[in-house]
Amino acid sequence: MEQDTIAGIASGMGGGIGIIRISGMDALLLAGKVFRTRKYLEDGHSSWDEDYFKYQASHTIHYGLIVEEDESVIDEVMVLLMKAPRSYTMEDVVELDCHGGPFLIQKILKLLIRLGARLAEPGEFSKRAFLNGRIDLAQAESVMKMISSKSDFALKSAVDQLEGRVSEHIGKVREEILYYMGMIESALDDPEHYSLDGFSDKFAQILEKEIATLGQLMEHFEQGRMKSEGIYTVIVGKPNAGKSSLMNLLLDEERAIVTSVAGTTRDVLEETVHLGSLILNVVDTAGIHDTEDIVETLGVEKAKEYLGRADFIIYVVDVTDSFDEGDEKILSLLGDKKGVILFNKIDLQESWEEREWKDWLQWEGISFSSKTGEGLDQLEKYISDAFCQEDISFNNQIYLTSVRHLEAVENACHSLESVLQTIRDGMPEDLYMVDLMDAYRSLGLINGETASEDLVNKIFSEFCMGK
Repeated sequence: MEQDTIAGIASGMGGGIGIIRISGMDALLLAGKVFRTRKYLEDGHSSWDEDYFKYQASHTIHYGLIVEEDESVIDEVMVLLMKAPRSYTMEDVVELDCHGGPFLIQKILKLLIRLGARLAEPGEFSKRAFLNGRIDLAQAESVMKMISSKSDFALKSAVDQLEGRVSEHIGKVREEILYYMGMIESALDDPEHYSLDGFSDKFAQILEKEIATLGQLMEHFEQGRMKSEGIYTVIVGKPNAGKSSLMNLLLDEERAIVTSVAGTTRDVLEETVHLGSLILNVVDTAGIHDTEDIVETLGVEKAKEYLGRADFIIYVVDVTDSFDEGDEKILSLLGDKKGVILFNKIDLQESWEEREWKDWLQWEGISFSSKTGEGLDQLEKYISDAFCQEDISFNNQIYLTSVRHLEAVENACHSLESVLQTIRDGMPEDLYMVDLMDAYRSLGLINGETASEDLVNKIFSEFCMGK
């Protein structure tokens, strides 16, 4: 366990209740220094036992007051006591539930620091839970995923990860790799008692099965990521095509500035839109065209950059405008992305020719009016159909939603494929060991067993304060 005692604000600012968490070997003593029972203050006792919480049962709640060093009252509180090892960090933990004013919370926190606590670093409570063996690294990461989840799927996948389903799934593969490494090592050290006759053919089949298991995780990654984090949706088109109007319509509010002047949007605007069970991370971009305006040029370059990252593209076309070089330039940037063409302003143009755009791009075309909202239901249905062909919300499939986990699985797969190739090349068994160990270590990065201190520190530095 860590030797120093940390304190931090564990609740969001602005609520009616504020929570200050203390963890470490002096947590009970620090809480005892700032806490007084109302009876003690009312009776006017001359001496307070600062070891008050040392004698209280774990997992109990205590009502009282927080006081300054001179025993002037700061706040009325409830104190939750959790003694080691039955706590989140597996250390002594005390949580002070005080009133939620930012000044008040900070005042109590500063008092604790003055009395000997250290201000907790971002994610340090979860880091201690990891270092003390209560949770593994994947479970620790799931805590932040739960906090930031925006959908039922995101929350469920985070809960599954917190409950150890991802670690258990990966752990089974690691155990099998370790078992066969041990078998090979034993046979190499003691060939008289352990034989590897016929082992290579059997082991090749086992490797193929494990590669397929890991391959399934990689295959479903993008689907899981998009349902968990949201579909990165970029709105693109020429100036004044109606991109910002579409953004406002999707959000059901006037978020983007809309005028009849071409080039109003000069930067990107990002917002989150909920579409049934889907989350769209929608990006409204500057109109793509040739311009000498420096600010507009920067906006156009950003639009091109965001197109490269898009999961889905909505190409907005002004049907009152003719197909020209500007459209050709946009179409050349879309590549093999998934998307839809939105033929906008049909309220102003009764008929138009789709052929020019369809000659370049075989996407679905939807007649649309950002003014009347015509076509919006069809657009929403098209996106839902495109990304909800398989209901992955509540089945038993394990989904990776972390790029870090994906990279670890990819590296492990490459290593196992190298072993498989070594077997096919008829090479001796001792040459399997290096790649097997690489696969074992790669998968160990997911639960943290083989993670470096720098990697662990980086992961927890991205947590919020007090967690």
